[in-house]
Amino acid sequence: MTDFTREQSLIDTGTSRIAGIDEVGRGPLAGPVVAAAVILDPARIPEGLRDSKKLTPRRRDALFDTIRETAAIGLGQCSVAEIDRLNILQATFEAMRRALAALPVPPGHALVDGNRLPPALGCDATALIGGDDISCSIAAASIIAKVTRDRLMGDLARQFPGYGWQTNAGYGTAEHLAALARLGVTPHHRVSFRPVHNILYQDK
Repeated sequence: MTDFTREQSLIDTGTSRIAGIDEVGRGPLAGPVVAAAVILDPARIPEGLRDSKKLTPRRRDALFDTIRETAAIGLGQCSVAEIDRLNILQATFEAMRRALAALPVPPGHALVDGNRLPPALGCDATALIGGDDISCSIAAASIIAKVTRDRLMGDLARQFPGYGWQTNAGYGTAEHLAALARLGVTPHHRVSFRPVHNILYQDK
């Protein structure tokens, strides 16, 4: 059940401004990894917050707008070049650090989705496995990150048609893999990911 109990427990001990952090885009073959940090207003928590993957696109878009109107938001990205240079785990951690640093006010504590905390996050933090399903703040961050990345991939799909990024968001679907074999690798593909690497170097 997604609720505000973890945040409220921290607030009750004197900690103010609890940020939820989540990322989207660790698995795709193309596009950046995007992280969001969200500090909800305890008096204005949007109804229906939950893991972004369990919401319809229309509901995600509606909540995206509501969160932007009622919460403090920071966004961070790591580019394809950074993913290939750092590896996807370290790039994800860096995107999370950038998202937290982009908040308009510094958080007192961060709740991070997953089982590991990014090093040098800049504030006290707690890792929550399945956090986007149990913490309103992390759920809000997951919605902001997913809608932001999906829209970015939609823009890239118009620049590089044929890969289906407007619907597969860069994940390795059958459509995407077939397009890779047919059209080749773009500058937005992650060369360090095996399916892309294999196509890029198949003749070498």
